[in-house]
Amino acid sequence: MPPEGRRRSWSSWIGAGVLSILVLVAITAPWLSARDPFAVSNQAIVPPGGSHPFGTDDLGRDVFAGVVHGAAVSLKVGFAAAALSASIGLVVGGLAGMVGGATDQTLMRTTEFVQALPRLFLIITLVSLFGGRLWFVVVTIGLTAWPATARMFRAQVLSIAGRDFVTAARAAGAGDTVILVRHVLPLALPVLAAHVSYQAGAAILAEAGVSFLGLGDPAVMSWGAQLGSAQFFVRDAWWMAVFPGLAITATVLGCNLIADALNTRDG
Repeated sequence: MPPEGRRRSWSSWIGAGVLSILVLVAITAPWLSARDPFAVSNQAIVPPGGSHPFGTDDLGRDVFAGVVHGAAVSLKVGFAAAALSASIGLVVGGLAGMVGGATDQTLMRTTEFVQALPRLFLIITLVSLFGGRLWFVVVTIGLTAWPATARMFRAQVLSIAGRDFVTAARAAGAGDTVILVRHVLPLALPVLAAHVSYQAGAAILAEAGVSFLGLGDPAVMSWGAQLGSAQFFVRDAWWMAVFPGLAITATVLGCNLIADALNTRDG
């Protein structure tokens, strides 16, 4: 195997391994830590060790419990928002590429307008106005991330739609929808999968940013919320920031490694 192929193989295996561990942590969180991540105690700012492997925060909450219970929240946000943005992007990009003409121009100008908006500022504004419930954060992130997917899928449609087998399918009476689903989408799937993986990592970072600012859902434990609580205690309680920060880093790194391996499949 050439060096580039070995690098892609290692990237995919490491990324898949990291995400598999995080999914396992999210599933087994109630068994890994029976503590309520919101439960306060009189053991505030206790360093890692003993009954608190990741230490406690300023309210006496167990940091380890927060990290393991926050895994499910971050993974749900990341992949749900990525799935929503991918669905919208597929519809917009597919319609623009297959129909063309005025429809293509209208959809692409709309896509460019949405893409030009300051995404994080828009997310923060919407969450501030309408509340930080988890489902609303997911929808907001998904509705602001689809333009990149739409542009990517439109390019794939335009590239594949001119090939001989697509022309033959049209001659056999296949319509645009059949061609899109049966012929274009399967060939574009690796690139789309890589893009969705990138989007999942970006969504996790966006949710962490929103929660860090105190605008997230107060009913769920989030790594971003833990980092927000830690910002005033970085010098006195480094563990409050390090462990949630490492969890976010590992998750985003896993998503990006898988995306990189998929995206350079033919490179």
